[in-house]
Amino acid sequence: METNRLLRMDNVGIVVESLDDAISFFEEIGLKLEGRMYVEGEWAGRVTGLGSQVVEIAMMATPDGHSRLELSRFISPGVIADHRTAPVNSLGYLRVMFTVKELDELVLRVTEKGAQLVGEVVQYEESYRLCYIRGPEGILVGLAEELGN
Repeated sequence: METNRLLRMDNVGIVVESLDDAISFFEEIGLKLEGRMYVEGEWAGRVTGLGSQVVEIAMMATPDGHSRLELSRFISPGVIADHRTAPVNSLGYLRVMFTVKELDELVLRVTEKGAQLVGEVVQYEESYRLCYIRGPEGILVGLAEELGN
């Protein structure tokens, strides 16, 4: 009998140019900064396949403590591709989705601070109100508010 060896998902990684802007954006949504540090050296490069590297990372946690975002700013080697303006039907990693309370108030708050609403806030049946927003550097985030109970 084969057993499932997967225990949990630890985090989703997002590469950014400005850690400060990304941290502020995700704090506004409701995540909390757990820590910020540099990861560097040959051992780290062996994991990523990039050789010697210097990366500043910030770990952000959801209020329930079950999910995390790892925000990374590569100092060396430099970034080689930019997918920040890719539309929602692009291949590869695209967005992270959060369940929130008071969706309209949150959208208003983050758009006042420079985020952009992609499309519009839409209701799916009697279960969710949903939207996508683009934060700093075009980071695409989905927001969902559960309806009913």
